Amino acid sequence: MSISHQQRMQKKKAVIDDKIEAATVARGVLVVHTGNGKGKSTAAFGVLARALGHGQRAAVVQFVKGRSDTGEEAFFRQQPGVTWHTGGAGFTWETQDQGRDAAAAQAAWGVACQHLADPGIDLVILDEFTYAFKYQWLDLDAVCAVLRARPPMQHVIITGRGAPPALRELADTVSDIGMEKHAFQAGIQAMPGLEW
Repeated sequence: MSISHQQRMQKKKAVIDDKIEAATVARGVLVVHTGNGKGKSTAAFGVLARALGHGQRAAVVQFVKGRSDTGEEAFFRQQPGVTWHTGGAGFTWETQDQGRDAAAAQAAWGVACQHLADPGIDLVILDEFTYAFKYQWLDLDAVCAVLRARPPMQHVIITGRGAPPALRELADTVSDIGMEKHAFQAGIQAMPGLEW
């Protein structure tokens, strides 16, 4: 005799209810969105919208990205409770200036540290932050120490390809976003409203 849908869902509910009951810790969460697929920053900005819907305050610090004409920036800068800092010098293959890129990342990290020390900020997004470690613009151990010392209820989302193992280990949640295909590979331009 096969188990009915209702019986399967009752068993599933019991398992999920047990997990919900076992989750007793309330604290800020460190999330890393990494991988070669599209959507890492987009996912972080979705959480930003969710946080604002709950009346929370947020700060966004963008590393690498230097343009200030993106749809997300235009929208979120208008929202109360959001501080936005575009701290990158531009994509490394465009700038071709390691010293300038490093200085921009270090300056953006200085801004990020102010937010990471502020208990009045509920969510900090460090967009395209992983490149600071790939190119050795910042010391990973020092960054991890600051992340550990942040206010206890503050959430942090870090985006970017190639998140280093130490950052993955420190994180509470890691999403490795893969790519099956991308329109750009087929010669389609980056489109406003979708890519930027």
